[in-house]
Amino acid sequence: MEPKSPSTKRYPPEMKERAVRMVHELRQQDPFDNTVLPRVARQLGVGTESLRTWVKQSEIDGGTRPGVSSTEHEELVELRKEVRELRRSNDILQAAASFFGAELDRRRTK
Repeated sequence: MEPKSPSTKRYPPEMKERAVRMVHELRQQDPFDNTVLPRVARQLGVGTESLRTWVKQSEIDGGTRPGVSSTEHEELVELRKEVRELRRSNDILQAAASFFGAELDRRRTK
């Protein structure tokens, strides 16, 4: 299991969803209000930057902002892990092939 970031452990997903929903609702009511994030963060007792990150990721996942979605990020992490494992296996197989190839050549020259 991969280690989670501190904010993942600190705040439950339900709270994050509620906070993001509150920000989106308040922004719909007054799109020019720049105090929405700090107000919601203060009301819920979360960090402003944490909330800003959650809202940004929500917008990316919703397709309203460019970026890598959470699903794509998870897939990318898994694929990178698989590539590392395959490269390691390939290195082991190449080393074994070299060893056995050298043994075969040594036996043929006897």
